[in-house]
Amino acid sequence: MNNTIRIERAIKKMTQQQLADLVQVSRQTINTVELGKYIPSTVLALKIAKVFEKNVDDIFQLDETDWNTHK
Repeated sequence: MNNTIRIERAIKKMTQQQLADLVQVSRQTINTVELGKYIPSTVLALKIAKVFEKNVDDIFQLDETDWNTHK
């Protein structure tokens, strides 16, 4: 899964810690989501999208490998 969290944070001049505080998770969680190592829950994805005033699918996009994991 790809995401634009780092770009959105840069636009708002927001640190990972500031975003983490707003969505009530650890900075490490934000880091792993940004890097694509962790797929967020629906609730977390919605919270992140709300912080950036975007739709979830504007922030998170499925990539080719996401379609091949459930065969």
